[in-house]
Amino acid sequence: MNDTPETRDANELDADIGESEAEANAEAGLDSTPGDDLGPIDALIAERDQWKDRALRAVAEAENTKRRAEQQNNDARAYAIQKFARDLLGVADTLERALAVDLGGSEDPAVANLVKGLELTHKSLLQAFESNNLQRVAPEPGEAFDPHLHQAMMEQPSDTVEGGKVIQTLQPGYALFGRTVRAAMVVVAAKGSGGKPNAADQAAGAAAYAAAADKG
Repeated sequence: MNDTPETRDANELDADIGESEAEANAEAGLDSTPGDDLGPIDALIAERDQWKDRALRAVAEAENTKRRAEQQNNDARAYAIQKFARDLLGVADTLERALAVDLGGSEDPAVANLVKGLELTHKSLLQAFESNNLQRVAPEPGEAFDPHLHQAMMEQPSDTVEGGKVIQTLQPGYALFGRTVRAAMVVVAAKGSGGKPNAADQAAGAAAYAAAADKG
């Protein structure tokens, strides 16, 4: 059976439409090959997920960079003022020694004014230290010995302080941003000291003191 002119025209029209659709799909970057798992919507979703992952990674990296910068700034600040702070500790020590001098209850107005001036100067200096994160370390009698903050100068028996704990602070120490600038010089109670020592506290204090002594 021969095709009529009308049939040939319809077939040619269908072929032209098919070619036009194929060219349009090719220009849009879409593969219309049968069996392809990713359609247009799936491809867009995959691309969106990729950009989302990149954005999350960029945010995380920015946060890490910010934290590193803050830590570096703190370290730089601490290093910059550490030497200056250590030099000022001598001034604080001198003021404390002057205030510890027994003036015999002198009623001389000049002496009283001098003592008051020393006290105010010492207080102002400690406030300046604290405002710059330079913390004074002066353990009270009975406090546990801390090898990170304290330096044991001697060990002696005590009737009131348990073994391994501080009896007396000979010289205060200082810490800057949590780092020891100068350890506090202390006297530590010998093992077996105290009326009724707490075994756990005594063992911990004695161990800390022994570790510090070994390092020394």
